[in-house]
Amino acid sequence: MSVKEWGEPMPRTLPEPTVDSIDLTVVLSALADPARRALMAALYDGPEPIDCALLNERLDLGLSNPTISHHYRVLREAGLTRTVAEGRKRIIRVRRDDMEARFPGLLKAVLEPELARTP
Repeated sequence: MSVKEWGEPMPRTLPEPTVDSIDLTVVLSALADPARRALMAALYDGPEPIDCALLNERLDLGLSNPTISHHYRVLREAGLTRTVAEGRKRIIRVRRDDMEARFPGLLKAVLEPELARTP
């Protein structure tokens, strides 16, 4: 195990698809769920990167931690987000540049209604 300082594990990026392998149907399927759209809109519109625990508190979606974790995994595996694990913490950021390179304007278009609802 790599160690930053004694006892601190090194951050690691969780597996994600390459830009060229991001599939439109998988992206749209991931964004079809209202909870995932709310998570993506908060990530898209908020400060990046963000600790997922802080985002969960701020959104208060009323979902269990395992359900929220599942949604984050679906978003990451679709290629929409990048997750870095730092011990028990998960730092998440939107893969804006990758999504723009693959499907220009799609992410903003899909999230626009959700972003308009956010105060």
